[in-house]
Amino acid sequence: MFPWLDANLILLIVLLILGLFTQNHPIIYAIVILLLIRYTPLKPLLPLVEKNGLQIGITILTVAVLVPIVTGKIDTSKAFTSFFDWKLIAAIAVGALVSWLGGRGVSLMTYQPQLITGLLLGTALGVALFKGVAVGPLIAAGILSALLFLDTNK
Repeated sequence: MFPWLDANLILLIVLLILGLFTQNHPIIYAIVILLLIRYTPLKPLLPLVEKNGLQIGITILTVAVLVPIVTGKIDTSKAFTSFFDWKLIAAIAVGALVSWLGGRGVSLMTYQPQLITGLLLGTALGVALFKGVAVGPLIAAGILSALLFLDTNK
């Protein structure tokens, strides 16, 4: 009936509606951008976005996280003098763990992309039900990867 309407478009529309319901702005923006690329003459950009999008996004996120250092909102001299404070040590350990999980998440999403839908739905539900923040899919994929690894060793 509608040749342009396929399962992938329906899934994106469902995720868009869920994103609107949960006020998950990153998912809303991402889906709108992808739909604009897909259904306009920009379609040839999709392989470029697929290949480099994650790295570009992580770079932008890293820039945003480093801004307080550049603006002076973080006093680095105090950070270095309190290097043995347990909170700073815990922050370093958690940062390393999350970085490791994120790396596993990238691998999982690369080699098992069918799981991305579940990760996005889980993130959207976490935003809606638990007042979470929509930065979860990559780390969620890393945790899932670790769980799947543990499961395969039984």
